[in-house]
Amino acid sequence: MGRKVGVVGMGYVGLTLTAALADKGHTVYGADVSPTVLASLSRGRPHIFEPGVEEIFAARIGRDIQVGTELPRDTVDVAVISVSTPVDDITRRPNLANLAAAARAVAATCRPDTLVVVRSTVPVGASRRVVLPELRAAWGERVRLVMAPERTIQGQALRELVELPQVVGGLDAESLAAGVEFFTGLAQTIVPVSGLETAELVKLSNNCHTDLIYSFGNEIALIAERHGLDPLEVIRAANVDYPRPDLAKPGYVGGGCLSKDPYIMIDSAGERRPFLVGKARELNEYLPIHVGETVVRMLVEARGGSLGSRLAVLGWAYKGWPPTDDMRGTPIATMMRVFSAAGVTVLGHDPMVTDDVIRQYGGEPISLDKAFTDVDGVLIINDHPDYRAIRISEVLDEVRPAFVYDSWRVLDADAVTGAGIRYAGLGYLPPAPTPAAAPAASDAGAVPA
Repeated sequence: MGRKVGVVGMGYVGLTLTAALADKGHTVYGADVSPTVLASLSRGRPHIFEPGVEEIFAARIGRDIQVGTELPRDTVDVAVISVSTPVDDITRRPNLANLAAAARAVAATCRPDTLVVVRSTVPVGASRRVVLPELRAAWGERVRLVMAPERTIQGQALRELVELPQVVGGLDAESLAAGVEFFTGLAQTIVPVSGLETAELVKLSNNCHTDLIYSFGNEIALIAERHGLDPLEVIRAANVDYPRPDLAKPGYVGGGCLSKDPYIMIDSAGERRPFLVGKARELNEYLPIHVGETVVRMLVEARGGSLGSRLAVLGWAYKGWPPTDDMRGTPIATMMRVFSAAGVTVLGHDPMVTDDVIRQYGGEPISLDKAFTDVDGVLIINDHPDYRAIRISEVLDEVRPAFVYDSWRVLDADAVTGAGIRYAGLGYLPPAPTPAAAPAASDAGAVPA
C-alpha cells in the first residue's frame, strides 16, 4: 500500500525522488518556493532534464503527484527534506538557511509522528544540530528523524534510486526502523548505519573520493603535458593488468555535488583541515583555467594574436555523458573569463543547453554544422554522443580552424591532423602538423593578447 510522502525542495534531488516514489505507487506532495518551478511542474513539465522523469510527471501530475508552496497540513506519513545547501562563493562555508527553513516548514505542517528524512547534503552533525531543534520545538520529544543521502548520477537517477544501496542513519532505534521500512519499498538494498552523522559522512566520503581520484588523473595530465607525453598512453599502460585501483582519465570535474561537497567536507573537519580534499578541489578548479589559457596561447601561435579571434566551444553543460543540461560547476563559466580578457569571440553549441543559456554565459549560439567553419579554433569541452559521432571530413570547409582542442579525445585524431589541423587535448599538446593549415577567417595580424 502506497504512502503519502512530502518532498520539500524540488531541485534535482527532490524531483527525481518524487518521480521514483510516484512510480512505486506512493502519493507524493512536492513543495518548493519557486513560482517558476511550480508552474512548470504543475503542467507536467520538469524544469530539469533527467531521463524518464518527464514521462512520470506527465502521467501522474494532479493525481499521484501534487505540487505547491507547502505540504498539505497533517497529511503526509513521511516528509523528505531535499533543499539546496549552497556554499558561499567567497568564504566557501555551507549556507544551511534552506535546511533550517525546510525543517520549520515540516514541523509546522506535519504531525509529530511523521518520519522526517534529511536527503540534502549537509556537514557532519547538521541533521542533529539544525533540523532536530526545529522539530523538537514544535513536537517535543516525539521526533522520528533519519538521514538518508542521495547518491545518484545524473542521467541514471531513476535506475540508481532503485539499484544503489540506500544508506540510512537514524536518530534512535525507532527512527532507524521507520527509515529502513520506508526505503525498503524503493531501493533493493538497505544499509543501516549507527547514526545520523555516519550517514552524513558517507555521502561526503563518496563524492570527495570521486573528486580526489579524478584530480589524480588531472595531475598526471598536467605533468605529461610538461614533458610532451600523452597522458592517455601513460594511464592505459599503468592500468594494464595491474592489481591496484585503476587510474582515472583526466577530465573536468563539475556538477552540483562535486563542485560543492568537498567544501562541506572541509567544514565538517573543523579546525584541523583535511590534507587531501581541499587540494584535490583546488586542482580540479584550476583545470578549466589552464585549458582556457592554453587555448588562448594556441590562438596567438596560430594567428598572431587572440583579439578578435573566433573560437567555437562545443559542450556547455558540465558533462556530456550521461547527457544533462546542468550548468552547475560547468568549466565554461571559468573559461569565459579567460576568453573575455583575451578578446576572444566565443561561439557556443550544446545539444542539451538552450541558446538563451549560452548567451547568458557570454557566448553566441552556433549550429554544429557551422562550428568547424569560419572559426580560428574549436574547443570540445564535454563528450556528448553528438560530438563522438562527428566525422571530421564531413564538417570541414575550405576555411578551416587552426586547431581542435578535444578535451575528452572523442574525435579521430589522425583525421584531424590529416586535414592539416593541429589536434590537442587535456595534457596532450603535440605540435601543429605540416604542411600548415589553410588560412582561417580572422585577421592574422590581430593585436596579441
